Amino acid sequence: MSFPLLTATAALPALGAVATAAVPARQRTAAKWLALLVTLATLALAIVVLVRFDPDGARYQLTESHSWIRDFGVRYELGVDGIAVALVGLTALLMPFIVLAGWHDADPLETGSRRWRPTQGFFALILAVEAMVIISFEATDIFVFYIFFEAMLIPMYFLIGGFGDRAHSQGEEAASTQRSYAAVKFLLYNLAGGLIMLAAVIGLYVVAGSFSLQEIVQARADGSLTMATSTERWLFLGFFFAFAVKAPLWPLHTWLPNAMQESTAPVAVLITAVVDKVGTFAMLRFCLQLFPEASKWATPVILVLALISIVYGALLAVGQRDIKRLVAYASISHFGFIVMGIFAMTTQGQSGATLYMVNHGISTAALMLVAGFLISRRGSRLIADYGGVQKVAPVLAGTFLIGGLATLSLPGLAPFVSEFLVLVGTFSRYPVIGIVATVGIVLAALYTLVLYQRTMTGPVKPEVSAMPDLRVREVLVVAPLIVLLVLLGVYPKPLTSIVDPAVKQTMSDVQQKDPKPAVEAAK
Repeated sequence: MSFPLLTATAALPALGAVATAAVPARQRTAAKWLALLVTLATLALAIVVLVRFDPDGARYQLTESHSWIRDFGVRYELGVDGIAVALVGLTALLMPFIVLAGWHDADPLETGSRRWRPTQGFFALILAVEAMVIISFEATDIFVFYIFFEAMLIPMYFLIGGFGDRAHSQGEEAASTQRSYAAVKFLLYNLAGGLIMLAAVIGLYVVAGSFSLQEIVQARADGSLTMATSTERWLFLGFFFAFAVKAPLWPLHTWLPNAMQESTAPVAVLITAVVDKVGTFAMLRFCLQLFPEASKWATPVILVLALISIVYGALLAVGQRDIKRLVAYASISHFGFIVMGIFAMTTQGQSGATLYMVNHGISTAALMLVAGFLISRRGSRLIADYGGVQKVAPVLAGTFLIGGLATLSLPGLAPFVSEFLVLVGTFSRYPVIGIVATVGIVLAALYTLVLYQRTMTGPVKPEVSAMPDLRVREVLVVAPLIVLLVLLGVYPKPLTSIVDPAVKQTMSDVQQKDPKPAVEAAK
């Protein structure tokens, strides 16, 4: 029996969460180091998964299958394709930086109230989320996926509601109320999506007699399983609704700005760079593979919703006064590009969407974490409270600029490649949608550069005149992310070579081919 590598990759942070929570109350530093070591060990296992994965091999590799709930046909089945490998790698990569960035976020409160923030609980919850996200990317049994898709809401609820941002101008009581509101809103939106998906999961089992993704897809391919058109469409909508909430896609997005605004910067990164990727990933893995005809039927409406997300999110980002809300609305716009690439039904679009998931995770992490360092120094999230920071903290300002330029997809940085592929893939089949989506690029340049101008340039405000530059720990958080943005921007081939075969297989599942060029190349 081979070593269960995929199980180990998810089990290690789960066990680490238990161990971190069990560290004695006064040993806060030990809990932090334990959490960091667990994330680094998980990253090492993810690298082993990446090395052992063969892009030209079987579709699902490193598979594990064990009987679980025999009476209901539920099996503990794991397997990764190129898309899943990329996202498992992204998750494992970001977690050490999230832990390092949040090193002091759960330290004792300095209010004189003698209340303590449970440091061990904070890092244990982060590790629990990592475990659940990783196994969600690995699960090929639909029931197993659903369990962890929903279970991750519990630790996220406590991270948002119990460990909010300290930079709040309305006092501790008002801040607690706002955090509770954001956490409950996050939970209710995602629970509603999950309950609708549960009905669809049960319906799929009634129709197919199995929860195994591979068995259902194979049965549909060889004709032994057929679905009535109306049945397939209803089931598709049940799955898609849950994933659109998680993504988040307009108009199901409204929980995200509140959640990111009230969270600490590392938790905000955990939400938008890690957890939300489960939604867009699941659209590729489950919606398109299980319901190919319904996916094509719903494509025009989904593309319109994605286009609205792109333009609407970017417009609202332009008008934000809160740094974190600006990044949240920018992320809504970026998720619109990802969904648009998925449902453009072209290899360029879907490859670009997968790359976008990875590159957006890295770029948003870089921007939000630097923003968190900035906010912790000034004690305010309001853009108007800053000015002239680049004169007193040039390293902080420089890294903030690079993170912002990556967000607007500057050529030479990683997000440019993915955004370009999404637009090319969309334009080749839906030219009007592709053209209108470019408005999002223009608006991204506007909100990013205006944010930098108002916070970093101009006269030095007295409140920031003594602001320290990035410390060694903070540089260790940001520098590797910037290096990755540059490397993947100038040489994305290592990532595309892993992703492209899986995308081609997904295109085959939905029986779609790339449209022929309108003008043939000259011979």
